Amino acid sequence: MQNYLDFEKGLAEIEGKAEELRALARQDPEMDVEEEAAALDKKAQALLSDLYRDLTPWRKAQVARHPSRPHCKDYIEALFTEYTPLAGDRNFADDPAVMGGLARLNDRPVVVIGQEKGNDTASRIARNFGMMRPEGYRKVVRLMDLADRFNLPVITLVDTQGAYPGKGAEERGQSEAIARSTEKCLSIRVPLISVIIGEGMSGGAIALTTGNKVAMLEHAIYTVISPEGCASILWKNAEKMREAAEALRLTAQNLRQLRVIDRIIDEPIGGAQRNPDAAIAAVGRTLTALLAEFDGKDRDEIRSDRRKKFLEMGAVAL
Repeated sequence: MQNYLDFEKGLAEIEGKAEELRALARQDPEMDVEEEAAALDKKAQALLSDLYRDLTPWRKAQVARHPSRPHCKDYIEALFTEYTPLAGDRNFADDPAVMGGLARLNDRPVVVIGQEKGNDTASRIARNFGMMRPEGYRKVVRLMDLADRFNLPVITLVDTQGAYPGKGAEERGQSEAIARSTEKCLSIRVPLISVIIGEGMSGGAIALTTGNKVAMLEHAIYTVISPEGCASILWKNAEKMREAAEALRLTAQNLRQLRVIDRIIDEPIGGAQRNPDAAIAAVGRTLTALLAEFDGKDRDEIRSDRRKKFLEMGAVAL
């Protein structure tokens, strides 16, 4: 069953009418409704193209959060073979909000790490809605150390509302763990490729995206704070989230223009949730192409280029 966003109500009505006609035809095989249903399908496709041709930042935020978008687990299962999950930070516990381990991408050994939100009530609670705790970031550091030791490229898949802000997480050094993970991203001497597949919020995202190459899906978002959080701080009113989304410059198109990211990955018309297989395949092609750019590069050069990239970000010529 298709989940519709607020701005897709007209589309829901048209597609619903087409489905009603086909349901009636299934009950009465003598009814000929296919021509009328096909006309509704054509109308729905045209409306879908119009809706997604020029989404506002707030609508992109809604699409990025769509519950039917493919998540980290879907990408790992579809794109990687011989995935061997590794658990725990060797210090406190395992964090189910982050998946990670050894795998192969097109038969190339890699370390893949990603934030998993879950896809139903039980898994979302178990995964803490993709919000990592300190042990999650320390697990990331451990996996990146492993990758560096064995000269394996690192691929990160980012999708989080942010780091978990709970009391226990703060007691266990949440900010320090995020900083250590960001530091580790900058220090490893293997290629680090990051893809933002949904939400990339605050330090909870940057701790996995300080990479040589950062790509974003067309309707993903990446920003220092959620639009609602920004609106609550600036206007004392979370209902100002549309204005906040505009001001935050959180879309892939904004961030490519600002040179914060390196590549935008096209999504199917209507977003990744409409055709998950196509979206996953597009990410796979991008990962393969980006990794190929580092073939034959010196390990120290890979690290140096990454550091230089972030040092130059936001620089203004005087």
